Formats: sequence, structure tokens, C-alpha cells
Amino acid sequence: MGMISEFKEFIAKGNAMDLAVGVIIGGAFGAIVNSLVADVITPALLNPALKAAQVEDLAGLKTDGGILYGKFLAAVISFLVIAFVIFIFVKGINSMKKKQEAAPAAPAGPTQEELLTQIRDLLKK
Repeated sequence: MGMISEFKEFIAKGNAMDLAVGVIIGGAFGAIVNSLVADVITPALLNPALKAAQVEDLAGLKTDGGILYGKFLAAVISFLVIAFVIFIFVKGINSMKKKQEAAPAAPAGPTQEELLTQIRDLLKK
């Protein structure tokens, strides 16, 4: 019974729950980024660049030995584009966080030191 209670305690900890939420959100975010790259960025930017370089079917390029280096190049280009898009998203989120942190809230009332000073002054009178 001890192992089951330890497992329940482990699952109930914030770290395990945060990790689970992070994995789920990461998967959903990955789908959004993949769609952005495949459906927006590739047709708008990458396809015209490949046509200009006369390598429209990059994944189909291969050597005489049957090595599909074109597929590898396509995967590398896809990775770089996805990494850049994620970088832009993270940079935007970080700048939003910095703006929120830059506006500190004003204290609601006098501090403890100010109150003690006032009490001391009143006692002197």
C-alpha cells in the first residue's frame, strides 16, 4: 500500500501536473506552428525561393547511390523555419511579460516601518 500512496503523492505534486499540462500545450502549440509553416510560410516564402533556384522538388533530389539528400535538406530547412517561428513567438511573449513586470503596483497603505514610526511619535507626545 505504501507504493500506491507514494505514487498518489507524486502525481498530486505540482511538478507532475505542470509537466503534463506543458506536454499537452506543447503538442497543441506544435500543431499550430507546423500548420503555420506548412500552410502559410512555405507557400508564401519557401516555394518561390525554391522555384527561383530551380529546385521545386527538393525532397526528390538524390544521388546515383540512392541517397535522398534532398529529403534531408528539406527536413533541415523545415526545422530552421519552425525554430525561427518559435523564437519569434517566445520573444513576443517575453516582451509582453516584461511590460507587465515593468508596472509595479503601488503599495496599498503605509509600510510596517512607517506605522511603527507613527506609533513612536504618538507615544513621545
